[in-house]
Amino acid sequence: MTLGQRLSGKVAIITGAASGIGAETAHRFAEHGARVVLCDVQDELGAAVAQDITDAGGVATYHRLDVTDEAQWIALVASAEARYGTINILCNIAGVSGRPPSMTVQASGVMTGVSLEDQTLENWNLIMGVNSTGVFLGTKSVIPAMRRAGGGSIVNISSICGIVGSFANAAYHASKGAVRIFTKSTAIQYAKEQIRANSVHPGFVDTPMARPGLLGNESGKARMDATPMGRFGKPSDIAMGCLYLASDEAAWVTGSELVIDGGMTAN
Repeated sequence: MTLGQRLSGKVAIITGAASGIGAETAHRFAEHGARVVLCDVQDELGAAVAQDITDAGGVATYHRLDVTDEAQWIALVASAEARYGTINILCNIAGVSGRPPSMTVQASGVMTGVSLEDQTLENWNLIMGVNSTGVFLGTKSVIPAMRRAGGGSIVNISSICGIVGSFANAAYHASKGAVRIFTKSTAIQYAKEQIRANSVHPGFVDTPMARPGLLGNESGKARMDATPMGRFGKPSDIAMGCLYLASDEAAWVTGSELVIDGGMTAN
C-alpha cells in the first residue's frame, strides 16, 4: 500500500468498521495517510481489518464500541486523543437494518422489512438507538477534541431511505431521516469552529447487512430495476465519497447531502 496525501497526518474514528462500508472506508483512509481507530462490536472481524491495514503499512487500532453507550464513547475518544494527540475525523457508519433474521422478502415481493403495523417498539428502539442515537453520541463526544484540534470533519452515513420512503421498514427510514437533519443542525452550530458535518446517502449497496434484500429474490430485482446505472453499489463507491468529505478538498462543504445511488433518486 502506498500512502497518499489526502488525509496525511489526520486521525479518524470509524464506527461499523468491521465489515462493509466501514471496513472499506478504513482501508481507504489508511491508504491516504490517516491513522484510523476502528470501532465495532464484531471483535474478530474488526481486529482482522485493523491487522490487514497494519500489515499493508498503515496505522490502525481496533476498539470494541457499543455506539449507544455514552460512557464507551467518552472513553474511546479520550483513549484515541491520548494515543494520537488529536482527532480530526469521525465517520459514523455503524448501523442496523432492523430486519428480522428470518425475513428475506416482503410478502408483496417488492421490499424487505416489516410493515409499520408489525413494527414492535423494541425493534423500533433498537434501530433508532444504533442508527440515530449512536450518531448523536459520537458527534457529541468528539466535538471537544475537534475544537482542540482547530476543526474537523464529521461524516454521517444516512441513506436514500433518509430522503425517500418505501413500502416497509418505517423505523429504518425514520432513523436515517433523523441522521440527515441532525447533520445539518450540527453543521450550522459548529461552522464557526471549522467543524464540518455532512451526510452520505448510499443507494442499494452490496454489503453483508443489505445482501439478503438484494440477491436472488424479487426484492433485489425491483431494486436493480430502480437503479439507472444497472448495478448495485460497492462499499468502495461509498468509501470514496467519505474520503472526499473527510479531506481538506471539502474544506468549504458542510451541511450537505452526498447521494451515491447509481441515479436511483434522480428518477
